[in-house]
Amino acid sequence: MTTTDDNRFANYPQQPHGGKLIDKVLTGIEREEELVRARQLPTIMVDMEAVITLEMIATGVLSPNEGFMNEIDYKSVLTKGRLDNGLIWPAPLSFAPIGNRNKEVVQTLSIGDEVTLADEKNNPVAILQIEDIFEYDKDYRASHLFGTTDRNHPGVDAVFRRMGDTALGGPIKLLQRVDWGPFEKLRLEPKDTWHDFYEVKKFRSTAGFITGANPLHRGHEYIHKNALEEIDGLLLQPLVEMAKREYTRHEFRMLSYRAVLDTYYPKGRSILAPLRVTYIFAGPRETVLHALIMKNYGCTHALIGRDHAGIGEYYDKYASHSIFDEFDPVELGIDVRLYHEVFYCTRCDSPATGQSCPHDERFRINISGTGIRELLRHGIMPPKEIVRPESARIAMQGVQPKGLDESGNAVLPVGKTIKSIFPFYLERTRLGGGKRLTPITVEELTNQDLEAANLDVRSNAGRIYTDIFDEYTSVGDTNRNLQPEWITDARESLKVQQKMVIQDLEEKVEQAPDTASDEFMYQDKQESLRELEIAKKILTEIPKVLHADQVQERTWNILPYSRYRGSDEPKDDTSGNSEK
Repeated sequence: MTTTDDNRFANYPQQPHGGKLIDKVLTGIEREEELVRARQLPTIMVDMEAVITLEMIATGVLSPNEGFMNEIDYKSVLTKGRLDNGLIWPAPLSFAPIGNRNKEVVQTLSIGDEVTLADEKNNPVAILQIEDIFEYDKDYRASHLFGTTDRNHPGVDAVFRRMGDTALGGPIKLLQRVDWGPFEKLRLEPKDTWHDFYEVKKFRSTAGFITGANPLHRGHEYIHKNALEEIDGLLLQPLVEMAKREYTRHEFRMLSYRAVLDTYYPKGRSILAPLRVTYIFAGPRETVLHALIMKNYGCTHALIGRDHAGIGEYYDKYASHSIFDEFDPVELGIDVRLYHEVFYCTRCDSPATGQSCPHDERFRINISGTGIRELLRHGIMPPKEIVRPESARIAMQGVQPKGLDESGNAVLPVGKTIKSIFPFYLERTRLGGGKRLTPITVEELTNQDLEAANLDVRSNAGRIYTDIFDEYTSVGDTNRNLQPEWITDARESLKVQQKMVIQDLEEKVEQAPDTASDEFMYQDKQESLRELEIAKKILTEIPKVLHADQVQERTWNILPYSRYRGSDEPKDDTSGNSEK
């Protein structure tokens, strides 16, 4: 019941964090006996977040922790990012009950006692064996964990809103697992994934990817498929707990993932499993925690995006990357792969990052999770270049709130939404187009601009590279059958017509007087010559007309063709000429 640390892990390409996979889930007769005993113990009521944390501990998600931390480990984690024994652990697991009734129970407890933790319906969830009781300083926790005591920070607010003044530390036993509702059928615990990855599928490597409130978009897909080029398996874990109300509902996000995975991902190598965790809102520290959670699920690699676990403007956008500089990769025990911000470059005609794409914002469609949610709220399917339609169509049904208010506004100002996805629109007349005479400010943008930017992208995002390709093939195809006849005909007509213009102007120059009798009605010779020079220049600028007989010289060989088919022995060639 206490751990799963048998020798089977020695044969796996990964090990649980700290060397053992915790299992504190009681079953069978032992569970029945402990349930009876739990009803006789003092009881502390806990909220859903605490229930979820208890389940994470009991099922090994937070291995090697067996319960809530004592004061020594708690303060060591806050100040050093490590347990007292030196093992990397970025966020404290603390339990400080709130509420007058709970406070009364806590005051009766001593070290060595046991206490039942019950849910809101007074059903026993777990038994906590108390090994430590200590003062819980909220300001101390907030300042060390979040770097701020600002109540506007969601993590700070949660500490002051949910936590009491006295913390209890000690190991737990789980009596009751929570039913995950619509996600129960997809639920996987660490013991399940280790078995599936390395005993059933025989993977040699697995990459984990934990993602929050957004439906699957092509920034995610870019990261996933880069990993799948070299890693055997992919564990995708959308978070399905405690998201903000204005996010996309969890079940619709999961369905959007399933729709895309079924169509665009290799079968059997991409495993989808919801992850029910409590949000800590600890920014970069939470990123490290997620990497260790992936490790405890058996992943050898952790895929981390630009702003993983970001909290608005509280942390640098690449803080979730730089924090890993503080840890020895061998000590961390999981290969962390860091990815820069992904966008869609219409000039490259592919998703890219600033590490791989040289083109500027006039060609970019940004992949902003917030912006995508706002498009869905406006009732607009995002461009296919940044969200697959299979994902967007389902996610639109689950976004909250839907539509606009009575003033035509969504959750965010429309200008911010446009800027977040269509950065070109503020300074360019269109995607890849010329600059505006006066740039538009975010405050000036309207819902009509949002519609215009979307229509522009729908029409032109795919055309930019196509047009460039067409220009290259127009001069590159030696097989002219691939080139449209109407283009050739149009260019021939252009040349014929322009030659006609030149011929007429040459006659005009011959007849023009040196000085015009009426400068408004007649032209002198100098102005006529200028028109002729421009007409001749225009003729040179008309794209060349190429026919098959005009490109024959491009196809030649230094040896007879038969020599290229395999035999390297020269054949008798009385003509002395090479084959064409």
